[in-house]
Amino acid sequence: MPTHNGMMSNRIRFISLFAFWVYIIAPLIAIGLQTAYQEVQFVIFATVGAAINMFGVITRDLTERYEQQLTAASRIDAELSMATRIQSDMLPNIFPAFPERKDFDIYASMTPAKEVGGDFYDFFFIDEDTLGIVMADVSGKGVPAALFMMASKILVQNYTIMHKDPKAALEATNNQICMSNREQMIVTVWLGVLNLKTGVLTASNAGHEYPIIKNPNGKFEIFKDKHGLVIGAMEGAKYKEYEVKLEKGSMLFIYTDGAPEATNADEQLFGTERLLSTLNSQDFSTPKEVLDGVDKAVKDFVLNAPQFDDLTMLCLKYNGQ
Repeated sequence: MPTHNGMMSNRIRFISLFAFWVYIIAPLIAIGLQTAYQEVQFVIFATVGAAINMFGVITRDLTERYEQQLTAASRIDAELSMATRIQSDMLPNIFPAFPERKDFDIYASMTPAKEVGGDFYDFFFIDEDTLGIVMADVSGKGVPAALFMMASKILVQNYTIMHKDPKAALEATNNQICMSNREQMIVTVWLGVLNLKTGVLTASNAGHEYPIIKNPNGKFEIFKDKHGLVIGAMEGAKYKEYEVKLEKGSMLFIYTDGAPEATNADEQLFGTERLLSTLNSQDFSTPKEVLDGVDKAVKDFVLNAPQFDDLTMLCLKYNGQ
């Protein structure tokens, strides 16, 4: 059994040890903890400061990049707007086109799916009594198609004026394009030459949509001509031509696939039958009325669905001499 002196000795040791911890060890620990806390606090503050600085650097960099992108986008928008105007000016766009001529009336329009399109139409005098008429659709969309479109338009017009023969003009255009066509682009072309004295239309088709013709007192009907190979597919391709006699009061309607292939939100196509139905739904008296009617019908059908293809149309009414 522990003695009184032993118990006192243990109590003194305990008190001494307690005092040692309280007055020496504890303050040292406190000082250490405070120092460590200050160091941790310093590290935290330093890290936060570095993060804030880095955030500022990143924000400034992103802001500069965004401003550069805005500048670039603005420049691209300006260039595309200019390209749109240039392309529009390349096509006959003043109507009535020949107000002094009473033997025919003509109207055309192009609504590109993008800022610039690959479709094109054209009409021009070969001589005083011969009119060239073109409807074409370049493969692809956007700027590349627009550039190819302008080159194709110039070639078709020049060769038509030179040869006065749709078949020969398409063959010459095809060979010229195939000589330098590394991008392997193609274009469908319907080309007609109308004798305004006789009403005889000589035409050739390079893979394009069928023309639609309305005889006097008749209905618009598809004229299933013979298709040749698309322009740009193979050098040396041969084309066939045919003749159609337009009576006084006849109408010719040509177009690209943007009309029958216009698609609504339910993925339904406008279609050729609906196109014919629209053409025959009213007694259109002028080419402009025809195009306005078709354009409205397509827009009413598509509604808010995006336009995937260029919509290009031309209508000619032959009045005769």
